[in-house]
Amino acid sequence: MSIEKNLHQILSEIEKTKRNSNCTQSVTLVAATKTQPFHLIQNIYSLGVFHIGENRIQEAASKFESFANMPNITRRFIGHLQSNKINKFMNLFDTIDSIDSYKLANKINTKAEQLKKSLIGLIEINTSGDKSKKGFKPFLTDEIIKCLHLDHLNINGLMTLGPYSQNPTDTRKSFVDLRKFLDQVNKEVGYEKLTELSMGMSGDFITAIEEGSTMVRVGTSLFGARE
Repeated sequence: MSIEKNLHQILSEIEKTKRNSNCTQSVTLVAATKTQPFHLIQNIYSLGVFHIGENRIQEAASKFESFANMPNITRRFIGHLQSNKINKFMNLFDTIDSIDSYKLANKINTKAEQLKKSLIGLIEINTSGDKSKKGFKPFLTDEIIKCLHLDHLNINGLMTLGPYSQNPTDTRKSFVDLRKFLDQVNKEVGYEKLTELSMGMSGDFITAIEEGSTMVRVGTSLFGARE
């Protein structure tokens, strides 16, 4: 199936899920473009997909030089960012969707201040409890609160990855827990500071949308299985 047909099917499934679940939130589609060549990014951009996610700095650097003709593109970093890659990250990306420590958030904020720029970010929460996953535990801590009050890194939501378990009940619980935690954080700060819920990938984005996701990341369902 072509990418255009895959995209049509994904968008149709998103709208169908919203209708069936009485969901009113907007859902942003992020194309996970890891290992995908630049011409396929051009292809999806021409089809109206303006958010792309990369999780490797080196790979992104080799692609992003050609984005001058894509004024509407939003370049999202979706992997674990090492501190020694922050300088390169700042030159390449518009957002980071995977803030997994206050130390990292503060370093990005400091660098952004030096460059006189601001970024948007999402805090990564490990709702599944998988030990191999990065992210804060879903407990309100001083470190999470401090992330919300940085001057040059605007945290506007939370992100989680579904569990490795194939049990759909576990997956749904992971997404429900993130939604509840977002509500808890907003209650703590006293207003709706966080509005984005990034959860759901190719295999579970329907469940994620049912539980309130405002941003889904798809790779395999859009581009096909990696060779």
